[in-house]
Amino acid sequence: MTMTTRTLLGAAGCLLLGSGVSAAGLDDLVAAAKKEGQLTVIALPHDWCGYGALIDGFKAKYGIAVNELNPDGGSGDEIEAIKANKSNTGPQAPDVIDVGLSFGPSAKADGLLQPYKVSTWATIPDAAKDADGYWTGDYYGVLSFAVNADLVKTPPADWSDLLKPEFKGSVALAGDPRSSNQATMGVYAAGLSKGETDAAKAAKAGLDFFAELNKSGNFVPAIGKAASIAQGETPVLVFWDYNALSARDALKDNPKVDVIVPKSGVVAGVYVQAISAYAPHPNAAKLWLEHLYSDEGQIGWLKGYCHPIRFQNLVETGKVPADVLAALPPPAGYAKAKFPTLDEQKAAKTEIAKDWDAVVGATVAK
Repeated sequence: MTMTTRTLLGAAGCLLLGSGVSAAGLDDLVAAAKKEGQLTVIALPHDWCGYGALIDGFKAKYGIAVNELNPDGGSGDEIEAIKANKSNTGPQAPDVIDVGLSFGPSAKADGLLQPYKVSTWATIPDAAKDADGYWTGDYYGVLSFAVNADLVKTPPADWSDLLKPEFKGSVALAGDPRSSNQATMGVYAAGLSKGETDAAKAAKAGLDFFAELNKSGNFVPAIGKAASIAQGETPVLVFWDYNALSARDALKDNPKVDVIVPKSGVVAGVYVQAISAYAPHPNAAKLWLEHLYSDEGQIGWLKGYCHPIRFQNLVETGKVPADVLAALPPPAGYAKAKFPTLDEQKAAKTEIAKDWDAVVGATVAK
């Protein structure tokens, strides 16, 4: 796909490209980025979502140095780094950020971001991007069941299966649903599996589901982890799929872990990519985004078990390598993923935090 190239000259006279680039425009962008000579990223550990290979690939392809700030930082650290370096063009000023969904709109509202729409913009779901291009969903995980297959001979295919007697003392969340986003979204997902679409009603239905799960003795009121799956304390754990798949690999079949995307109530958690409004290297930042949202970049995230935002498009066009797909749960489950808006997440979290104790009555311990 090509898009009309819109060019603007920045204060330094360098070429800035607006809403995506054509093939010729990409050549101009590469030249302008190479002239800047550097890209500064922040909070990108090499073992997260395949970022090590993505960074190395960018450097090798374009010959542009990558300055890596605070690899172990969080979304809040990234935002603060932009604020602290508004007038600084030195090495501590990030060009790009990769943050949780809620940080995109708030950073836009605070004037901390600049818009850019990549060439593959049309293949990115509308629900996962800012209409004006100030932030763009980059990858996501879905809530899955991580199952100790040595102990569980018939794995659950859907949320309703977790209520069966054979799962007594087996099912756990990966956090306290009153405070953990991963656990909260697990309760919300269970409610969605009941057919509810309104966020508050889905949260209520999820609470009722976990109340039934707790009453039956199937719910384990402990924060599940990879170690608790392996030790048999929580043989079935509601886990973001990228955490579950990484745990599966780390355990090396001791025990064997199955990762299952449920048939219904599939909830996606999205991260977003954005360019700082004060980026010292704006063209390198735009080229970085073109790299990430290309087929090659998206598959790089997938190799790191983070589903790229263009996943369905890549599957439908047959661009995902067979060996990469083989390491993942079947793609059909991901096609059903719901991307809750910030308002929906807020409504669900409020309801679950307020009524978990009264409805479910299980104190989740560390």
